[in-house]
Amino acid sequence: MTAASTHRTPRGDTPYPAKVGAVVLTMGNRPEELRALLDSVAKQNGDRVEVVVVGNGSPLPELTGFPMAVRTVELPENVGIPAGRNVGIEAFGPGGGEVDILLFLDDDGLLPNVDTAELCREAFAADPELGIISFRIADPDTGVTQRRHVPRLRASDPMRSSRVTTFLGGANAVRTTVIQQVGGLPDDFFYAHEETDLAWRALDAGWMIDYRSDMVLYHPTTAPSRHAVYHRMVARNRVWLARRNLPAPIVPVYLGVWLLLTLVRRPSRPALRAWLGGFREGWTTPCGPRRPMKWRTVWRLTRLGRPPVI
Repeated sequence: MTAASTHRTPRGDTPYPAKVGAVVLTMGNRPEELRALLDSVAKQNGDRVEVVVVGNGSPLPELTGFPMAVRTVELPENVGIPAGRNVGIEAFGPGGGEVDILLFLDDDGLLPNVDTAELCREAFAADPELGIISFRIADPDTGVTQRRHVPRLRASDPMRSSRVTTFLGGANAVRTTVIQQVGGLPDDFFYAHEETDLAWRALDAGWMIDYRSDMVLYHPTTAPSRHAVYHRMVARNRVWLARRNLPAPIVPVYLGVWLLLTLVRRPSRPALRAWLGGFREGWTTPCGPRRPMKWRTVWRLTRLGRPPVI
């Protein structure tokens, strides 16, 4: 074994080869897709990836016949995406401490390449400031990556990897040291913007986030509005995100910009009504602990191409 292969980063303390785990959240209604995803995880090069499958308010199908052990957790009710993923994290010990890296994968996704876990190990070992990696999501039939799946403002070229300021929820890898330092996803968000909340806290703690076009998750092209709660949750959680994380002078600017953008996009009357109701709810309900980011983090976000006003 070479010296490089036993490297331990001075900050992230992630060894190479690192121990990798995967958290898969499912509603139990896509058993064939779930098995295909787990098969693709089992085929990853290097040491086997340990897996936790969380049944979010539904019983899980039988998950046997894989070369790796698959741990399962069945929740009695749907607790939402962030809380469900947090349960998966804790299944690997406090803060996911039994592993060095956690993959978060959609149950109807698929890893088409066998080197994704190994690329994650190499990336985290090579860069001690790297805390989170966002994968490229591509349609399995067309290969197209939707613009909304490129986590930066300049999203016209999904094949360009870069530093970014947020990540994609069901297609990412997180160094567990980050979770242990800044905490997990915000349980109460239920759906929408929970990744940005974690991303901002990680960036404020000094970590970096990469979008990697060579790390691919296949996922059928869908519209986010397929979720019945989409418009309400997007608006409510946008307000919560700002109230929790932004310096006070920026909060009205950030939310004012998003209000204008929503109106310019001319949503349907029912969608706008749901959005405005969620926006109001975001101001009138508890948002969780407020920990405004440092002004140097605001500048860092700006230098990375996404100032926290949009």
